[in-house]
Amino acid sequence: MKVVGVTACPTGIAHTYMAAETLENECKRRGFDVKIETQGSLGPENELTQDDIDSADVVVLAVGIVIEGMERFEDALVLNEDVNKAITNPKEIIDEAVVLIEKHKQG
Repeated sequence: MKVVGVTACPTGIAHTYMAAETLENECKRRGFDVKIETQGSLGPENELTQDDIDSADVVVLAVGIVIEGMERFEDALVLNEDVNKAITNPKEIIDEAVVLIEKHKQG
């Protein structure tokens, strides 16, 4: 499975990067391909390409603010989550992403 996502918090400092790290670690633990873009105080980093998004099974948006480039995800399967939940419970978020993918495949 391939998961891509964006993390962003209101101040754009610690939580943005902590959320990215916990989601990446949970995906890697499960053997999933993963790429997380951060939109912190320095602006977008590790930016997702349209190819990254198009080839992903799911996009996880773990954000606490409006992010740049939302139009990139118009045709993607998107799971919206709170940035703080990504830090405290990444396992639950990735579990939800797996369920979302399964439901999508069933039609």
